[in-house]
Order: sequence, then C-alpha cells, then structure tokens
Amino acid sequence: MRILDSNFKDIQHIGIPVTDLEKSKCFYEKLGFENVMSKTFPHHDQTGNAAMMKRSQTVIELYQFPESELDEIRALKDGRINHIAFGVLNVDEAFNELKGAGFDIIEDAPVFLDFWEKGCKYFTVLGPEGERLEFNQIL
Repeated sequence: MRILDSNFKDIQHIGIPVTDLEKSKCFYEKLGFENVMSKTFPHHDQTGNAAMMKRSQTVIELYQFPESELDEIRALKDGRINHIAFGVLNVDEAFNELKGAGFDIIEDAPVFLDFWEKGCKYFTVLGPEGERLEFNQIL
C-alpha cells in the first residue's frame, strides 16, 4: 500500500549536524552552494544555529547545536547526515496518515520552526534501520 500519493512532493533537504557552522558554510560555498537562510532554533533550553545552503535544486541544512552538546557529534567517525527531509503539501494530513498507518513517529505532533519567510512545520519518522525521515511543509 502506497501512502501520501497526493501529498508527497520531493526531497526538500538533507540535514547535517556540524561542529563549526562557519567553517562548514565556507566549505559548501566553495562547492557552489549559496546560503539562502540563516536562523537560530531552540534546542533543549538553549539555542542552536542553522544555515540552508542551496545549489540548483539541492538544499543542505547545516545546523550546529549549542557547545554543550557537540561532543556527541565530534565522536561520529563515518559521517554526519542526520536526516533526509521530504516536502509535503500538508504536514498535518501527512502526520495523520503516517500515524494511522502505524509508522514510528518521534514527535507527538508536527513542530513549528521560525524558518523561511512564514515558518515551517515538520515531523520525523524512524525507518527500519533507525534512519530519520523528516516530512516538512514550508508555510
């Protein structure tokens, strides 16, 4: 059974946690990516920083957690891709459809972030190997 047939759009972005946001932005700029959005976001009782780097139709979300939480990222040796985000037309409908189909959803409801011009809402599904698949609607 296929789900989200009328709601699924495309791969929206790939999320990569980094330990030095400025260094990572410079690296991707050398590859021809442009920083199209920089924002802060709440993370536990602190603030993280994010940058959306875009080249053609490819968007990479670079994000840095507060310094107190970077040791876990530094310990990773084989890469740091954290999630692949799929664009959806209606995140609330997608959430209800996936929840009803028994998918393992991390959040209790779609989460709002003050990203882009009017914000975005997302939720994350765990795949069979623990991979994180984010479903995201730019508002």
